[in-house]
Amino acid sequence: MSGTPGEHDTTTDPAGFRPRVPAAEWNDWRWHMRKRINTTDKARRWLRLTADEEKAIAASAGKYRWSITPYYASLMDPDDPACPVRLQAVPAPGELERFPGTDVDPVGDTYYRKTNRVVHKYPDRVIMLVTEACPVYCRHCTRKFHTTDVTGTYFRDDEGGSFDEDLRYIADHPEIRDVLLTGGDPLSYQDGKLEEIVSGLRAIPSVEIIRIGSRFPVLLPQRITDDLCAMLARHHPVWLNTHFNHPKEITPESAAAVDRLLRHGVPVGNQTVLLRGINDDVTTMRTLMTELLRIRVRPYYLYHCDNVTGVAHFMTSVEKGWEIMEGLQGHITGFAVPQYVLTTRIGKIPIARPYFTPTADGLLLRNYRGEEMVVGTAVHPITEPDAR
Repeated sequence: MSGTPGEHDTTTDPAGFRPRVPAAEWNDWRWHMRKRINTTDKARRWLRLTADEEKAIAASAGKYRWSITPYYASLMDPDDPACPVRLQAVPAPGELERFPGTDVDPVGDTYYRKTNRVVHKYPDRVIMLVTEACPVYCRHCTRKFHTTDVTGTYFRDDEGGSFDEDLRYIADHPEIRDVLLTGGDPLSYQDGKLEEIVSGLRAIPSVEIIRIGSRFPVLLPQRITDDLCAMLARHHPVWLNTHFNHPKEITPESAAAVDRLLRHGVPVGNQTVLLRGINDDVTTMRTLMTELLRIRVRPYYLYHCDNVTGVAHFMTSVEKGWEIMEGLQGHITGFAVPQYVLTTRIGKIPIARPYFTPTADGLLLRNYRGEEMVVGTAVHPITEPDAR
């Protein structure tokens, strides 16, 4: 944890080599954004980098952006390169290797893009790509192409252009009732700019729900201020989905950020990615899901890691995902169990193993212990009766 508000907790850093920060600065999200770690020299103030990490940082130059907020760096074990927080943020050799089947856009953002920012894949909802910027450039990002240092972008035009075309498209398609702001991280914008976007959407009568996808509650919870929450509350219903991947990320600061959102009526859901070496075991995933409930965050999706260029080294097998889902179902409360999905160009596909099999005698059912029973068709018909 980052320790007491205002200063880094040296109890997790016996050597005491990390900087200590005054409270006024540590609690100011803008300070963290200004002081992001994005060079080897800056990283050495927080971590004892390995030779592989230094080599990967050098090789990433001109290829992938990277930055880490001091807050998120404070959650990392400075001496363990296998720290699950560190693996998510520090460049590693694997992201520069070639893997079969990788793609810069496996989920089809550019395929379904209708304007500079609007991606319309599903009938009643769209995503709006707001920005390429993030407080931390997660090494496992599905939209890693956004974070290339050269020409990588999912935008058709410049990010800084007018939103008029995007809002007009949504207004001209009244079937769109749900808009997700994503990117990049929409909360990278100042409150005023963000409210311009949200209020523009709220002015469209057919838009019922506004969602924000943000990892700020995890990477820099100081960003979740009372002012931000009050602004969002003026435009309800607003929902926020975040992205906790490991129990180490659940801290007093992140819990307080979630609490501020909830007190302003903003429900918070979580979308975890299954990541090799980070959370690909049942114990870690159970702990994560139950800890999320403790801070009142609802587990939503468990994403199978996409085969994205620069990300494939984090992929597990689907069988590993099944093993983890089997270790959750029945072992923790039902609404703590996320839906296991594979994101593809044709949409999010649920891929958990079924707990039933249709047979000639009825439904063959299996519980979390592996016990089986058959429920006959006289009790629970499988097909609709003949309506004639």
